[in-house]
Amino acid sequence: MFSYVIKRLLGLIPTLLLVAVLVFLFVHLLPGDPARLAAGPEADEKTVALVRADLGLDKPLPEQFVNFFINAAHGDFGRSIRSKRPVSEEIAARFWPTLCLTIVAMIWAVLFGLIIGISSAVWRNKWPDRLGMTLAVSGISFPAFSLGILLMQVFSVELGWLPTVGDETWRHYILPSLTLGAAVAAVMARFTRSSFIEILQEDFVRTARAKGLTETVVVIKHCLRNALIPVVTMMGLQFGFLLGGSILVEVVFNWPGMGRLLVDAVEMRDYPIIQAEILLFSLEFIFINLVVDVLYAVINPSIRFK
Repeated sequence: MFSYVIKRLLGLIPTLLLVAVLVFLFVHLLPGDPARLAAGPEADEKTVALVRADLGLDKPLPEQFVNFFINAAHGDFGRSIRSKRPVSEEIAARFWPTLCLTIVAMIWAVLFGLIIGISSAVWRNKWPDRLGMTLAVSGISFPAFSLGILLMQVFSVELGWLPTVGDETWRHYILPSLTLGAAVAAVMARFTRSSFIEILQEDFVRTARAKGLTETVVVIKHCLRNALIPVVTMMGLQFGFLLGGSILVEVVFNWPGMGRLLVDAVEMRDYPIIQAEILLFSLEFIFINLVVDVLYAVINPSIRFK
């Protein structure tokens, strides 16, 4: 197991290098002049040239990439064009709100997804299954930004039960986390149902029932661990999507997270922020996949990495 983890960690290097090249080229080939945006709309050409030199944009593209990669290897992603603050400080200030929102949304998604999926599998083709799958299809079909606006209109504007925007108290997390986790809960419910239906048809389940065990014991003790193996894979990937895909939800609820920071950076062509955030999202996905692979052996001891 230890050697497998080391190999996966070493495999991060070429993957991140490839991502860095693609992100750098994509950002620098976008139309527009970051130096012009940083200097202001009324700046003359001399001022724009000075700003361009200060940002290092006057150098050849290969030299810019080499400098970017060397600095990134030391944790230095430069300074934000918009705020003039170090990029690492900008991201650090926004990372915690996004991480907290993602964790809360994932808790909602796992809770509702597993309950609906297991119930639908146990009572297959009965009313719990039909109700659960109807909710799952609705959750997948309904866009996140529309759901967020609907929840905000009902629970904040009409009823006044919950705050609209911000992240000051735990009550601010309810609507954004439900909005963010709805689609994940729907996908998890359908995935869990499919996995459980397959496990319920195995011989060891029939043997457990023949021994006189209750259905609750059969489902929890014998089915759950085996059915969770593919579900854990999906959970890990969905957590990565939540962490990197909360942009629309953060915009709707004015959440001070990384998604909102990325939107502002794209509007201002703040390429140091854009590059750093996309690299961070890529690293998160790779790390989450590694954690999921390691969890396989914890859930099912029969799995061994050689």
